[in-house]
Order: sequence, then C-alpha cells, then structure tokens
Amino acid sequence: MSGSGGAVADKSEAALDALAVIEAPDLKQTKKAARRRFLGKFRDRMSERRMRRNEARAKQIKSRSRRHKRTALALGVTAMSLTSASHLALSADAISASNSAAMTDLNARNANLDPTVRQNASNLSASEELLEAMVEEEGVRYQVYRDVAGYPTVGVGHLVLPEDNLRLGDTISHDRAMELLEQDLAKAEAGVVDLVGDLPINQNEFDALVDLVFNVGEGTVSEAKSPRLNAAIAKGDYEAIAEELEYTTAKNKVARGLMYRSERRAQMFMDADYSDPRKG
Repeated sequence: MSGSGGAVADKSEAALDALAVIEAPDLKQTKKAARRRFLGKFRDRMSERRMRRNEARAKQIKSRSRRHKRTALALGVTAMSLTSASHLALSADAISASNSAAMTDLNARNANLDPTVRQNASNLSASEELLEAMVEEEGVRYQVYRDVAGYPTVGVGHLVLPEDNLRLGDTISHDRAMELLEQDLAKAEAGVVDLVGDLPINQNEFDALVDLVFNVGEGTVSEAKSPRLNAAIAKGDYEAIAEELEYTTAKNKVARGLMYRSERRAQMFMDADYSDPRKG
C-alpha cells in the first residue's frame, strides 16, 4: 500500500508541477510587458514636455512676427514724409521683408515636421522610436544593480551618482525611474547639440547620436577620447560619423550586448532602421 500511495503522491506532485509551469508567466513576456507599461507612461510624460517646448517656440515665433510688423509699420510711417513714389517703394520693401520673415518661420516649422530634413540639432528631440529602442536595450530595473562594466545602475540605464544617495540593492519608485530617464535623456540631447555644433542632422541621425551619448557618456565622445568621430563631424562626413558609432567594450572586454547595440545605432543613423538586429 505504501508503494501505491507513494506512486499516487508522485503523480499528484507531477501534476502540480505541470500546472505550475502552465500557469507561471513567461519571464521574458513579463519583462516585455513591464517595459511597455513604463514606456507608455514615459511617452505621456514626454508628450507634455514636447507640448511645453512647442508652446515656447510658438511664443518666440509670435514675438518675432510682432517685431517684424512693428518694423514694417515704422518704415511705412517714415516713408510718408517722402514723395509718393518713394513711399510706394519703401512700403513695398517693408511688406516684402515682413512676408519673407513669415515665410522663413513657416518653412522652419515645416522642416521640423519632416524627420528626413537635416537641420540644427537644437531643433530636435529624441523620437518615440528611439525611446522604445533604448528601453528595450537597457530594460527597466527598479533595484540598483551593477552593469556590464561593474557600475551601480538603476532605472533605464541610469548611472548612479553620489547625489542620487543610492547603494547596491536599494529600490526606487516608478516615478523616480521616469525622472532619472528624463534627466539623462535631456543631458544626452544637450550633449549631441554640443557635439555636432552647426552640422545639420536629421531625426534618425540625431537619435543615433543621442543613444551614443546616453550609452557611453559625454566625456567618451569628447575630442580627446573620440578624435575620429569629432573629425568626421568637422568635415561633415556622415558615412564616417556612422563608422565611429561603435563602442563595444566594457572594462576593456568586448560585450556582446554592446556589439548589437552598436550595430543597431549604426543602422539607425544610416537607414532610419530602429529594429533590433538580434531579431533579424
């Protein structure tokens, strides 16, 4: 009887184990769902940020338009004291100048809507496609851990700094993870603006460079540490820039994850392809 009872017990345990396997959520799917939730909320946060930025730009454009109109009016009033012929000539010039300024503002706004148009980096911000790629690459971790280089990291690839008051094993909230990402993203965007200077770039080129600065830090892309990248930017050689986006080592060792990320960054820059090369 004891043998039979043991067999029944074994079968029951096996059935429970099988059920547990069926009911247990897949770890990869769980992480993917968590990334999607985080990204969705962060997108809302960034949308508000972009809205504020666009409102500020609209105010600047409106202010410039008012200045142009005042200038045109002043020229017209001045012209009234001259002959009618001179008045017509000066009024036409003034109106033409005002229209030209308005057209310049309109063209600038239209250019901002087209991601393929190369423009000053200060007009650009990280796209949603980049955010999705970065969250996929970095993951979202609420507990401080060591990255592949051994540095304390938390959130979406945030390097823990002394002012963060965090130690290994500490846990942060969802809101703080978003705040840290927003700060790091703003810092990376500003770093790209400083890096490229007056070189015009389009959205996917900007995104690739933001990912680079975010991943390796502003110091690593300095002229002293990345002379070839800076030389390519100075020459306006876009293909050469793409060749210098590869950073694959951590603690002087090649990391497979960084290899894939470098490949992704290069295809982002050259082809506006944000897809994960691991899935190709």
